[in-house]
Amino acid sequence: MTIGSYIIEIPRIKKIAGKPKFIARYFSPPEMKFLMEKHFPVTTIAEMFATKLAFLNAMGVHARDYKPNEISVLTDYGGNYYISLIGDSKRAFAAKRLRTAVSCSHSRYTALATVVFYE
Repeated sequence: MTIGSYIIEIPRIKKIAGKPKFIARYFSPPEMKFLMEKHFPVTTIAEMFATKLAFLNAMGVHARDYKPNEISVLTDYGGNYYISLIGDSKRAFAAKRLRTAVSCSHSRYTALATVVFYE
């Protein structure tokens, strides 16, 4: 089992969340669609971004094989986050034969994400 976590300040995300370059570089098309439907809430953007970075932290030295916009942080029907990978990221992670669990939360000023890899 491997754990990665990341905490980010929401005001920092608020400054860059309106920039199209940031959204295009770090978010996949399904994520952008989800965010557009929700009218781009800063707390959600922060949680999703923190989840991507927590995933990369859990990957450790192998993180260079992953592109942020190939790591999709999506929600199921219950509103729970899960990670979906595409492209080279999907191929690299599939070779490890691991599963993921995601937990996110936020306060007024911070967003926290934890990603757990397990067999």
